[in-house]
Amino acid sequence: MEQLVQQLKDGTMQLLEVPFPVLGPGMVLVRNHYSAISAGTEGKTVNDARLGYLAKARARQNEVKKVVKAARTYGLADTYKMVMNKLEAPSALGYSCAGEVIAIADDVRVFRVGDRVACAGGSAVHAEVVAVPENLCAKVPETVSLDEASMTTIAAIALQGIRLSDTQLGGNAVVIGLGLIGKMTMMLLRAAGVRPIGVDIDARQVESTRALGFDHVLVREQHGIENEIIDLCEGFGTDAVLITAGTSSLDPVNLAGRVARPKGKVVIVGNVPTGFDRKDFYRKELDLRMSASYGPGRYDRAYEEEGLDYPIGYVRWTENRNMQAVLAMLATGAVDFSPLISHCFDFRDARQAYDMIVSKSEEFAGVILKYDTSKTLAHKVVRKQDAPLKSAEASASFIGAGSFAQNFLLPNLAGLNLRHIVTARPNNARNVADKYGFAGALSSVEELLADEHCNTVFVATRHDTHAQYVLAALRAGKNVFVEKPLCLHPDELEEIARVAAESAGRLMVGFNRRFSPVTDWLKKELKPSRAVSIHYQINAGALPPDHWVHDPKTGGGRILGEACHFIDLAIFLSGSKVQSVQASSLGTTPGVEDTAAIVLKMENGSVAVINYFSNGHPSLPKERLEVQQDGQFWQIEDFKKLRKNGLGKPLKTWAKAQKGYAEELQAFTDSIRKGQPAPISPEELHHSMWVTFKVLEEVRG
Repeated sequence: MEQLVQQLKDGTMQLLEVPFPVLGPGMVLVRNHYSAISAGTEGKTVNDARLGYLAKARARQNEVKKVVKAARTYGLADTYKMVMNKLEAPSALGYSCAGEVIAIADDVRVFRVGDRVACAGGSAVHAEVVAVPENLCAKVPETVSLDEASMTTIAAIALQGIRLSDTQLGGNAVVIGLGLIGKMTMMLLRAAGVRPIGVDIDARQVESTRALGFDHVLVREQHGIENEIIDLCEGFGTDAVLITAGTSSLDPVNLAGRVARPKGKVVIVGNVPTGFDRKDFYRKELDLRMSASYGPGRYDRAYEEEGLDYPIGYVRWTENRNMQAVLAMLATGAVDFSPLISHCFDFRDARQAYDMIVSKSEEFAGVILKYDTSKTLAHKVVRKQDAPLKSAEASASFIGAGSFAQNFLLPNLAGLNLRHIVTARPNNARNVADKYGFAGALSSVEELLADEHCNTVFVATRHDTHAQYVLAALRAGKNVFVEKPLCLHPDELEEIARVAAESAGRLMVGFNRRFSPVTDWLKKELKPSRAVSIHYQINAGALPPDHWVHDPKTGGGRILGEACHFIDLAIFLSGSKVQSVQASSLGTTPGVEDTAAIVLKMENGSVAVINYFSNGHPSLPKERLEVQQDGQFWQIEDFKKLRKNGLGKPLKTWAKAQKGYAEELQAFTDSIRKGQPAPISPEELHHSMWVTFKVLEEVRG
């Protein structure tokens, strides 16, 4: 199938042949008939991508700050590679479409194959087939055409703004900005019995809005516009102002303050600054509100990805119920979006649509893409023909290939025979397949595991899927490399241990620190028969409380997801199993386990103190490891410097951090080629994860 993508590097746009999206739990697979282009949001994205690097930096200053921060951590060269990897990747476009359901996940109950649906969100892209979470799909009534239904998500944005305005039957409202969302807002207000008054700086938008049957539509520069609006509202001012414009000017919000009645509502739907003049908002006690896209549930992972709905008694209008309301109004004729569809392009001509939007070469409102639904679609991408699997060869496939896999795993697997890749985003799967030379990109893990020409599987997905993919691959007789953590639950750990013992495949977890050249030097310095004292300080840095790693179901928390690294290294350096565990958390943020003091007592008398802190000062090293044995003292700082006894020059210095990614992968693939056991024994892997679970128990009391 094909998907519309663009490169953030230079704005290059193309229809890319990609595999079908993966049909995950709670998801619906939809063949698109139409998709709508959001001229404001997508137009800015496309325009920014076509800018030069300096102009890009000015337009996206927050991203520039992230790059500077990364450069301090990883160095200029590695940061440059990471940035270019992002800029050169094909980026998806679109968030509003409509089509026919062609498959559903086993746990989906609301939809059936053959249903006509409207779709929303980051998965509802411009592509021939999309996989969308159940809560972001709404059934399209039979009387509603799919071209109008493709704009449902955009209309839901307008509807959510109206809900926040608290307008009532017989009231009035001013809409500032008469693009597509502004026009939809005018229509929905009229349908609700509210008198709409439109304002725009563009006379063409004013005229096209009047052509829709609206009497009170004004050009912003019109003399006396504020008094005219107030007069239209019986001299009191408007009940509500909905700002649907996109501008860097403060004029829309200041105009809203001047024309609103006392105690009125000002709702910001579009992208405008809020540094308004205080006088009007203060004297009138105006209520300024921000509208978050298409309604409650937006940006909430539990709602959008996990399918947890808000009880209707407490949240009457979620983003899904807003979508349903829009479709119901279309079905009854309360609103009619067909006059808003100014342009309908064939999907293959999508670039022309964006060229028109960016250049504003002609007047437009709703711009939609039409798909050829008679076309036969390929569900996978084949780049190279199958080749027989040679003995003593590692032939690998990847499940998941996000930023970590692309920055730390795949660059260190040069020369490896790469078979197939499966990722959640089809455009990412195709990009990685092309960049690293995979034979093809598939749409299901089952098909990947059935490949007889593949003997090794890399699992680089979110933490909650590690156990299931590891178990499936081991049962298929594959060698498995999984990024830490191995699993999220003790019962999964025991099942993996049992299946691994019965499988012909090797199991490896990405405990890369023990393979670092710095660790290797230190290990050779230590006397294997003597106890050691270890002090390990990790300045992990804070992640937002709503980051997926903190989610107990998805990420398991940072102790399981990250601290297991350092626990494994302490066990490795001590050369002994752990006898007892003590741990406590500072508990700085409720529900977030990312700051803990851990004490491990080893069977051979060694002691390890691991301070895993997210609240350290950014100027401190990310990692500082200190080891003492028989009067000798070694210190490792950020895996760049190894110092002995704290005096003089470092015993060894590396130009950049040596965290062992290349070395662990080399050791793993060598074990396959040479027919040897995995570099870390199953007992060691089990013990490191078992200790991590014990640490988590202690932290939780």
